[in-house]
Amino acid sequence: MRPDIRRSEVIASVVTLVVVIAAWQWGPALLRVPSYIFPPFADVAGQFTALAGEQRLVLHTLVTAFSVVAGFVIGSLLGMLAGYTLGLSRMAEVVLSPYILALQIAPKVAFAPLFIMWFGYTLYPRILVAILIVFFPVAINVMVAIKNIDADFLKLAASLHSSKSDVFWKIQFPASMPELFAGLRIGATLAVIGVVVGEMVGGNLGLGYLLVFGQGQADTATVFDVIVVLTLIGILAYFGVVQLEKVVLRWKPSIRPTETA
Repeated sequence: MRPDIRRSEVIASVVTLVVVIAAWQWGPALLRVPSYIFPPFADVAGQFTALAGEQRLVLHTLVTAFSVVAGFVIGSLLGMLAGYTLGLSRMAEVVLSPYILALQIAPKVAFAPLFIMWFGYTLYPRILVAILIVFFPVAINVMVAIKNIDADFLKLAASLHSSKSDVFWKIQFPASMPELFAGLRIGATLAVIGVVVGEMVGGNLGLGYLLVFGQGQADTATVFDVIVVLTLIGILAYFGVVQLEKVVLRWKPSIRPTETA
């Protein structure tokens, strides 16, 4: 347990979770809300067990998780490539920025039917939607980081006759790491949204498909289960990036709240 997290805070968090679950279980009945509109916690948990027992939930979860990882990794790499290119080259920024901005403004859900027409009901459309969503925050964060590097560092490197390669790998690339990981944190959660959008528009596997199937069957408990699993995937993706950041940026001093007696 981290030293800046106190036992009282953990207890308060657990108590809050218990209160939420209790309200979820008995609140709908007290308010006379039909179970097909807002099912109690026991019904959602029972449906989750049933789906897991049939292995449907496991299969759909694995398909979605794979698509999220693939879309996140590819989108991040492309975003890094674009961000460093735009940050290091003014000509590239002037020429390419309008097109990248237009791509970001265009609704991503509008691309999903197009990708399905191109690639069919495969994994590719959902991964491509995730790539589009992840690309922009990573690219913009990296570009801004490169442009905000202290000019004195670059002048010092120039005075030492450092090559462009040395300047990039020893000054610009390390200096961009905090902003890069900030973009990766955002992209990790957005990747889940992109994959689900692709699965909901067209597909026969994945949690997005299961979400649409539950909606069509008026099975609210299944919809809640899918939402919970998608949330867990997003949390795992986010904290995976956080742990990687801690490993890569060990040199960066962490700021922790001062302990009071």
